Amino acid sequence: MISPSTSRSTFGLGLRLHVCGRATFRARRLPVDGVSLSFAREHSVEARTICGRRISEHILDSVRHGFREAFDKRPNFSANLTILQVGNGSASDVYSRSKCRAAAKVGVRAKLVKLGTEATQQEIEAELQRLNDDSDVDGIILQLPLDCVNPVDVNAVTNRIDPEKDVDGLTRKSVGRLMRGELDPSLVPGTASACVELAKSVCGKEGLQGKHVVVVGRSRIVGSPTAALFLWHDATTTICHLKTQNLKDLCRLADVLVVGVGRPNFVRGKWVKPGAIVIDCGVNVEATERRRGKLVGDVHFEEAKHVAGHITPVPGGVGPVTVAVLIRNTFLRALLRRPKW
Repeated sequence: MISPSTSRSTFGLGLRLHVCGRATFRARRLPVDGVSLSFAREHSVEARTICGRRISEHILDSVRHGFREAFDKRPNFSANLTILQVGNGSASDVYSRSKCRAAAKVGVRAKLVKLGTEATQQEIEAELQRLNDDSDVDGIILQLPLDCVNPVDVNAVTNRIDPEKDVDGLTRKSVGRLMRGELDPSLVPGTASACVELAKSVCGKEGLQGKHVVVVGRSRIVGSPTAALFLWHDATTTICHLKTQNLKDLCRLADVLVVGVGRPNFVRGKWVKPGAIVIDCGVNVEATERRRGKLVGDVHFEEAKHVAGHITPVPGGVGPVTVAVLIRNTFLRALLRRPKW
């Protein structure tokens, strides 16, 4: 799972809509060339804010229940996650701790292994191999980005993770399965899965069928796997990037708009189709006159919320759900790996 930087994606959950605050959205046909913020406010158009923290707790509650059932049938059952972090990046520290806290809530054992900033690629790969060989480890997460002074091939070290323990779904084998539609619910990329869970919380389990999902961003962590996962949920997907022509026009066609480009406030309100679901994967640190180090997404929230039907906040949207999905993946891996007696 990737941590936010200053420039920055089954188990029968049956998720329902979780929103924060009251909804004042009224369907209204807006000019195709966009809507001004003053116009939107004047007409009381405001989206429901999708509360990622509540959805995260729903997922963790389901895992907790499943863990108890597994433990009743198999008294020696355990699920063990190891997070390998290189360096002391503040963002990585925050995300590693959040995963450990979430794991502790449901009975999953999470261990953080840290290597220094001077770690070499050989040392990182050796540590990953040690975790691969450890039969007690069910899931491995390489915390990204690596805070390392030495040159490291991130793709190479990521692919040293045993694909059967790749709960973040980032190895070549995991990505290949996803692209072919061979969906193992315990090996689906965390951020991509979180985006689908957020959309399903609005649409329902079958509600994504035929929806036009536009993904802005083609990264290996967020954009590409997210587009593929929506496709296998029967949505019609369009993947865009910063060099896409007519990007604004494509965004305005989206029933579900997912954005992950690492640019603060990049998508403006007039890019959003009225009533659309907007999922903001960006986490950027922006200094303001009133507040130092304010977190903002890739979508201009104050503008978009007056046009969209539902929108995720930053923070409190995609991030908590991603963490919960990774803990769920670890539990599901343990169910598959552990003896059934």
